[in-house]
Amino acid sequence: MPGNGLTHMAADPQTYTEFWDFYVQEHSKPLTRLLHLIGTTIGLALLVYFIATGRWYFFPFFFVVGYAFAWFAHFVVEKNRPATFKHPFWSFISDFKMIWYMITGRMAREVERTKTRSSQPEL
Repeated sequence: MPGNGLTHMAADPQTYTEFWDFYVQEHSKPLTRLLHLIGTTIGLALLVYFIATGRWYFFPFFFVVGYAFAWFAHFVVEKNRPATFKHPFWSFISDFKMIWYMITGRMAREVERTKTRSSQPEL
């Protein structure tokens, strides 16, 4: 993506490992990550509520809520395009991986790791 500081990181990743590094850089700002966490948490709470109350047919709202927070973060905070548009499955998995890294205190280190990697010259 233009303007995000990635020099040689795969803009169109072919493997999940490449995608994860790209995804991390697309979520480099703490507010973006926090908004993903809030949206996913609220979405999961709604999903559990809908299933528990027998209103399972409302489950699509899980996606609406989660993506509303995430897309707001991308368009307003990061000023980039959500990776979901090109890689929906990998993005969905990565949201949960990122949240796990946030909860376990490893996400900031992951952002730094990918920044360091993206600033190294391509061989």
